[in-house]
Amino acid sequence: MIKLSNINKFYYTKDLKTQALKDINLHVEQGEFVSIMGPSGCGKSTLLSLMGLLDEASEGHISIGGQVVGEYNNVKYADIRKDKIGFIFQSFNLINELNVYENVELPLLYRNIPKAERKKRIEDALEKVKLSTRANHLPNQLSGGQQQRVAIARTLVCQPEIILADEPTGNLDSEMGQEIMDILMDLNKESGITIVMVTHDETHARYTERVIKLFDGKIVNVTYDKVS
Repeated sequence: MIKLSNINKFYYTKDLKTQALKDINLHVEQGEFVSIMGPSGCGKSTLLSLMGLLDEASEGHISIGGQVVGEYNNVKYADIRKDKIGFIFQSFNLINELNVYENVELPLLYRNIPKAERKKRIEDALEKVKLSTRANHLPNQLSGGQQQRVAIARTLVCQPEIILADEPTGNLDSEMGQEIMDILMDLNKESGITIVMVTHDETHARYTERVIKLFDGKIVNVTYDKVS
């Protein structure tokens, strides 16, 4: 589903060249749930940005669904993100002036989805994250865990094949964090969505099929110790 081959990523300033990722080779299979761990500044979020085509590798090749994407222009990148990839971030990025229904609906408006189909998708997504009764609430009327569930629903309405989650439980307490993990695991198991998650939480990482550990921009360990 996602394949990174010989990836290097450099950042440049006037006097300095910094290597953020070093010789990354990684293959995420369709339907896998993978977590990425490592200390702050080791390249986790950079790696996730490359997978999501939000940034470009300095060297190497990336393929999504068997298609090498390195030669695409920005318009094509945007089309792939729109059609295949959903994002969940540590900050919920909800619009405070819009209620839950309207926040979830927003990405569908940009896709010119007919109203009846939008309604069905929104209702289905809110049902999956157990927020059907909160459709008319504003974000500031919700807990942090509920706000993150709205963000997940907003991703689900676009029907992604891949979800890239950057510290999705980072702003939540342990109970709410576990709720989000339960939802992600259900989406992976029941809907077959491929999920790659950056996390600092060892407990949450162990619920995924593979734990990929980065250090100084390199993959230093891969473990297979999913909790049953």
